[in-house]
Amino acid sequence: MELSYSTKTALQSLMKEKWINLLSSVTVAASLLVSAVAILLIYNFDIFTRSLPEKFTMIVYLKDKIEQPEVQKLVAILKSREYVAGTKYISSEQALAEMKRSLREVSNVFEGLEENPLSSAIEVKLKRETVSAVSVKQISDEIKKMPGVEDVNYEEKIAETVYLIKTSVENLSLFILGVIIFIVLFVISSTVKILFYRRKNEIEIIKLLGATGGFIRAPFLIEGGALGLLGGIFAIIGASGFYYLTTEVFSAFMPILGKMVMPLEILVFIPVVGLLMGLAGSLISVGKLKL
Repeated sequence: MELSYSTKTALQSLMKEKWINLLSSVTVAASLLVSAVAILLIYNFDIFTRSLPEKFTMIVYLKDKIEQPEVQKLVAILKSREYVAGTKYISSEQALAEMKRSLREVSNVFEGLEENPLSSAIEVKLKRETVSAVSVKQISDEIKKMPGVEDVNYEEKIAETVYLIKTSVENLSLFILGVIIFIVLFVISSTVKILFYRRKNEIEIIKLLGATGGFIRAPFLIEGGALGLLGGIFAIIGASGFYYLTTEVFSAFMPILGKMVMPLEILVFIPVVGLLMGLAGSLISVGKLKL
């Protein structure tokens, strides 16, 4: 009975104060839309940054005339390190053959070459979580001290770029989440407070009839949840439009945008977040009211 009354009262208030509620829903929708777009971009950035470390390798150049048993021992040492995902041995003959294939248009430079000037090497693939500008430098210094190693080569700028992209995406996601939570809670709590004061006379009457604080607060909680849910639905519609424009229209100018992925979970996640934040905003507002 109490739930039925609360739901009926909340629906009547939503219809009666439709312009205030619509404005609040649109504001919440705009905030959640920013959140949805941010999640969409962060999700795709994360896919992109995950692939970068997987492509990052270090080339360990070996000393001249190193014996095969020493090479096998060095490979075993490298594989035992927690930061190594895989290794590949490249003999000097393989390195020279690869160079000739790469420079086949100027193959005459190899004419008269009596000795192979290239040294053997080991290609080391690092684990994703170890790729950062600082850690890669430390790993390089450690490998240089291993027996049979002449030098270590890696693209320092790539390591720095991978690290900066990953940390930037993480920090951006936390910042956006914090701002969105604050905006939505503020909008919902302010709207519920306005609705409360507009019905103050009605509330005073039902208080005199013996209504409890929970009975009076329930309709406002339902209203706040409804506003948050509605804002979330609007946000998903807007995010779907953004995704379509990005992948179908803007991709004509930037083909990489056509590879953007929209996770299906976001279609449920944003409305649910809107609902929960609507309830939270209502709780903040009605919790401060003296009934």
